[in-house]
Amino acid sequence: MLIIIFALLVPLMPSTAAADNHAGVKDVILLENVPEVESSIVDNEVHLTALHIYEDGHFEIADDEKLTWSTTNKNVAVVDGGDVTLSGHNGRTFITVSDGTYRDRIAIDHKPAKKPDKKKPSFEGKVVKQQGDRYEIIEQAIEGMTINEKIGQMLMPDFRNWEGENVTEMLPEIEQIVKDYHLGGVILFRENVVTTEQTAKLVADYQAAAEKYGLLMTIDQEGGIVTRLQSGTDMPGNMALGATRSSEISYNVGEAIGEELNALGINMNLAPVLDVNNNPDNPVIGVRSFGESPELVAELGVAYTEGLQSTGVAATAKHFPGHGDTAVDSHLGLPEVPYDKERLMEVELYPFQQAMDAGIDAIMTAHVTFPKIDDTKVISKKDGSKISLPATLSPKVLTGLMREEMGYEGVIITDALNMNAITEHFGSVDAVIRAVKAGTDIILMPVGLEKVVDGLLEAVETGEISVDRIEQSVERILTLKLNRGVIKSEATPDMNEVLANAKEVVGSDAHKQVEQKAAEKSITLVKNDDVLPLGPAVDEKIVVVGHSYSNSLYQAVRNHHENTGLIQASGPLSEEQLSQLESAEAIVAGTYTYNVSGRSENSSQMQLVNQLIEDLDTPVIGVGIRNPYDIMAYPEIDGYLAQYGFRQASFEATAATLFGENNPTGLLPVTIPGGDGNALYQFGHGLSY
Repeated sequence: MLIIIFALLVPLMPSTAAADNHAGVKDVILLENVPEVESSIVDNEVHLTALHIYEDGHFEIADDEKLTWSTTNKNVAVVDGGDVTLSGHNGRTFITVSDGTYRDRIAIDHKPAKKPDKKKPSFEGKVVKQQGDRYEIIEQAIEGMTINEKIGQMLMPDFRNWEGENVTEMLPEIEQIVKDYHLGGVILFRENVVTTEQTAKLVADYQAAAEKYGLLMTIDQEGGIVTRLQSGTDMPGNMALGATRSSEISYNVGEAIGEELNALGINMNLAPVLDVNNNPDNPVIGVRSFGESPELVAELGVAYTEGLQSTGVAATAKHFPGHGDTAVDSHLGLPEVPYDKERLMEVELYPFQQAMDAGIDAIMTAHVTFPKIDDTKVISKKDGSKISLPATLSPKVLTGLMREEMGYEGVIITDALNMNAITEHFGSVDAVIRAVKAGTDIILMPVGLEKVVDGLLEAVETGEISVDRIEQSVERILTLKLNRGVIKSEATPDMNEVLANAKEVVGSDAHKQVEQKAAEKSITLVKNDDVLPLGPAVDEKIVVVGHSYSNSLYQAVRNHHENTGLIQASGPLSEEQLSQLESAEAIVAGTYTYNVSGRSENSSQMQLVNQLIEDLDTPVIGVGIRNPYDIMAYPEIDGYLAQYGFRQASFEATAATLFGENNPTGLLPVTIPGGDGNALYQFGHGLSY
């Protein structure tokens, strides 16, 4: 009996059998045994990852060529290089990994499901973790870090440009900064990500520059108007998804975006936007929101999140507690949301709570004041006036509201700290110290890296910020990294394989089909006085009129009807130009707005559209290229389509709809106000053929 007990215990203990010893390595463990790591068996398969734990507490993915794997019961599961496949028989097996010196194991169970389908008996596999201090690797890592390394994990600068040039490849100076400041992450912008091959190489070089811990390589790939990848699939954007009313499409869009980012090595996406766009005058959110309904935003936002995170890419809900009901762009000024907590819980905070409950990885703060939540006044460095503390810097918002009341345990990341809402009123160091004290974990785009780090070190030394407060953030960041596989690897990745996979995935036909379906289902026919669909004869002319993105609209229309002309104009036409339109079968007027003044009927482009309506007998069909609110400026138009964005797929879907090749099924995700205070078109309105 003692021999049997000893045999069962041996795999649980680090073995000191003779083998290659890795310099500085003190153990090998399975990532899936770490308490903070979530793992599950999907389609009877699970991949196990072996980590080497080093003397200083940091961990790396062990070189698989130096590992051996085994299973105690092949009837339950077999293993091949960490890939475990359940055989279908009930029972338990232990999967063991060894590097020749150390070993670890984990249990895999296969048994009948607790709630089986009566018609079809079902079984389920389960990963059963081992327990013990050796698996507390986050705690060990933090204990082994210097204070500089801990602070470094919280920093996420951008390197958009360097000495006036776009950064598209790793520079020695940037590589040194990554090392010197022990950076935890970097955010990429459109200037950095030009081609698939170049982007994958740049990201790999960033990861190689990190000395101990993998970098969170982050990007704003929302889809629609905020799309960074120049070689990726653009996707129509959130308000277009709101118009589809489809959680399935939203999931598929999130999944496709995640697959492309993952293939490039980008492991964190600053999306989705969960702001409720209930203010038509909002200059910064608009079509980045799923709509004005908290329930719709929550449903589609959670679906998008689940699709994105299913690919291993971290999702980030933004901008907490809500940037939707503002009329000021926080890039330019400091907006205010005046509502009390009860109203915020029902509207602005509802989608965030749903995302938290669904397990979203991170939440981004808003540079917006919420005086009914935090009435703290501070002195502005801009003009000495008293201002309310923005959410990004507010302990009452981040710790009191988000952490304590709403129960969020994930990563909090600031919005960019180089935005005017922060830089105008707070010094760069003061802003960062306030953000950390408020409860943020990741400092996005701090102004002046050296000054900020020195300021944080001084704040820790003086006791203004406790070491414990820093370590709380590092623990959350490392937990996120472990769950998303953002871990340094001992083996150098095969870049040929990486590039081949990236080229296959990024911009793939399958993703283009997801994009096309989303675009077609989003097109909303708001008005139709029996002018659509168009059915011109070959010799009958269609004319596209407009300024911004008019050529994209023209090309899409011309693909369906070759006899199509284009008049590019930003204001009322001359008599000569008007005369050219008299023989047209129909006029398609594209308008593009993003603020209140742009959609005013007194603006030049709206004067142009009303001129077409009033001076010609030809049917005029308006296309709201970006914001659906454009029809407010020309309500007498004969027909109107909303397409919610300026990406190519949306123009193609609009053109197909104009000619009846796509039957519009989109529903307005927002109310379009009328001039008399009543709704011109209600939320949920939408026509079909």
